[in-house]
Amino acid sequence: MARLTGRTVLITGAARGIGAACARRLAADGARLVLADLDGPGVEKLADELGQVAVRADVTRTQEIERMLEEPYRRWGRLDVLFNNAGVIRVQPLLEVTEAEWDRVLNVNLRAAFFVLQAAARRMARQEPIPGSELRGKLIHTASIAAYRGGNHLMTPYSASKAGVVSLTRSAAQALAPHRITSNCVCPGAVETAMWEQIDREWGTLEGLAPGEAWKRRIQPIPLGRPERPEDVAGVVAFLAGPDSDYMTGQAVNVDGGLVMGN
Repeated sequence: MARLTGRTVLITGAARGIGAACARRLAADGARLVLADLDGPGVEKLADELGQVAVRADVTRTQEIERMLEEPYRRWGRLDVLFNNAGVIRVQPLLEVTEAEWDRVLNVNLRAAFFVLQAAARRMARQEPIPGSELRGKLIHTASIAAYRGGNHLMTPYSASKAGVVSLTRSAAQALAPHRITSNCVCPGAVETAMWEQIDREWGTLEGLAPGEAWKRRIQPIPLGRPERPEDVAGVVAFLAGPDSDYMTGQAVNVDGGLVMGN
């Protein structure tokens, strides 16, 4: 069912993983997409596959954020939904985290998320409501259950950044409600993506684990008994992008197979 027909959506971090799965789902649901990623060839390939628009963008650079956001307005005159998804991770013991690594993770995961949100919301606040809705725009962010399970000292900057995304989501929800803009985030768990392949590799190197062992340890306690797939997140993002969630704002939605129950 094409629940998103006529809605224009911008996805950052769209070339692979959760971003790519969400692009496929939202395209299938009828959305018009601008797909943005630092990986220009990767995002171009996905956009060609889906018949959508690609933009190479470094979301840590303000000028590139502005250029990225011009694209949906140039083509369709509006942006209805932002999926603020770009993110990075590094596995390191807390006592070995360098200033450069801390800055890299926080710059992409939190600083960029804020300035992309801010730039999008400024434009949304000036546009007419989404057709068939009282809202002018919807903001969706990718956080993580790491925001609540920050006890893994091997991913301290990542966990801190994702806790910041949850806080940012709620601050934006309050600030932007008078403009009829909602703000929610999804909190995935252990998702079968290239990022988790990186975590498994770096975690295994630090603790002398065989390839795949860290991943097995991470998914073993999942109550639903299987790893999370990017498509599991995409279904929730499609709901948040569509009309059935128009009365939701300030929410952090766990999509994790039951690893965290409540937050």
